[in-house]
Amino acid sequence: MEFLSHLSQTLLSVAKIALQSRWRVDLPHCQGEIVVLGNGPSLSATIANNSDFLAARPLLAVNFAACSKEFFQLRPRYYLLADPHFFTALERLNVQQMWHVLIGQVDWPLTIFVPWQHRRIVKSMAKIGEIDVRYFNMTPVEGFKWFENAAYGSGLGMPRPRNVLIPSIMVALKMGYKTVYLAGADHSWTRTLSVDDNNRVVSIQPHFYKEDKQEAERALTTHMGRPLHVMMWNFYVAFRSYWSIERFARHIGAKVLNITPGSFIDAFPRLKI
Repeated sequence: MEFLSHLSQTLLSVAKIALQSRWRVDLPHCQGEIVVLGNGPSLSATIANNSDFLAARPLLAVNFAACSKEFFQLRPRYYLLADPHFFTALERLNVQQMWHVLIGQVDWPLTIFVPWQHRRIVKSMAKIGEIDVRYFNMTPVEGFKWFENAAYGSGLGMPRPRNVLIPSIMVALKMGYKTVYLAGADHSWTRTLSVDDNNRVVSIQPHFYKEDKQEAERALTTHMGRPLHVMMWNFYVAFRSYWSIERFARHIGAKVLNITPGSFIDAFPRLKI
């Protein structure tokens, strides 16, 4: 039964790759160490207490980090966007602000990573040709371990990208970094998960920056529309993907180290800076 399950997953993933993936992925070639910056609340303390550690390594920021005051202090070398919201909700004020910062205010070398599926939207933006935009495959791949390793290594797919940190780590490994540090990866969602008296699931997911009112309401209403078992399943998928990443990192002779105090991610070795 296990063999048949892996076989069916592999065949389905092959079909997904054929339909969704670009066969040649043009990512920068790098080596050494990199810090992937999640947007969890602990990142504020990491920035305040470990600025020398962050300044000594290239940084990869995600999502709405560009809208924070710390963004210009950190001056990340890379930026990754994965949620379709950043490409299909361009009329929203916070999305406009993020793109305005990335395209019009960054005065240092910055490479932006975007899923291949959204390339046409990004290419249509004014001044986008003046910055370095690279595209990656966010195709979820499951199946035999040898097949997963081959798909991950070629950049044709990755573990199910339930959140932005998953493609961020995979892109960092694909670029050739041998040590990937995770900061701001709290993932302590279950601490703020509840169900109100109207059977609405309430999931508060705080960040190191203060969200505007519009985005906070969008996130809250999005989660409220999901049953509790769906929310828990999404958490399961995310944490399972980290174990797939940990196995793949060892396979290629790399390592992912979690430097986030109090993080709920249990797949990667911990390191206290």
